[in-house]
Amino acid sequence: MPKPKADGVVEAVRYDNEGKIALARLYERHGATWSDVVLIARPELIRRLQQGQRIFAGRRKPYLGGMFEIGKRLVCLEQNGRQAVVTEGQTGERDELPDVPVF
Repeated sequence: MPKPKADGVVEAVRYDNEGKIALARLYERHGATWSDVVLIARPELIRRLQQGQRIFAGRRKPYLGGMFEIGKRLVCLEQNGRQAVVTEGQTGERDELPDVPVF
C-alpha cells in the first residue's frame, strides 16, 4: 500500500476546558521538504481541513527529519450546528484524536 500524500502531520494537541482543540503542533509539507513544528489554533486547523488539505495524525521519526509515521487522516464533522475534529472512521460531536498525544 503506498504512503498517503500528506499536506500536514499533527504530532500533538492541546485541549481547552470544554474539550475542544486549542492548539495543534503541526508539520507542513513544502514541496519535497517539511517545515519545523508550527503551532496552529483550532479555527486554522478547521479551515485547512475544510479547504481539502490532507492532514494526518502522526509523528516524526527520530533522527530522520523528513520521515514520518503516518496514522489516520483528520476530518471535520458538522453535527447539530457544531464542528468536531476527529480521525477518520470516528463519529461524534466533540474533538477527539485518540492517537495524538497531548502537550
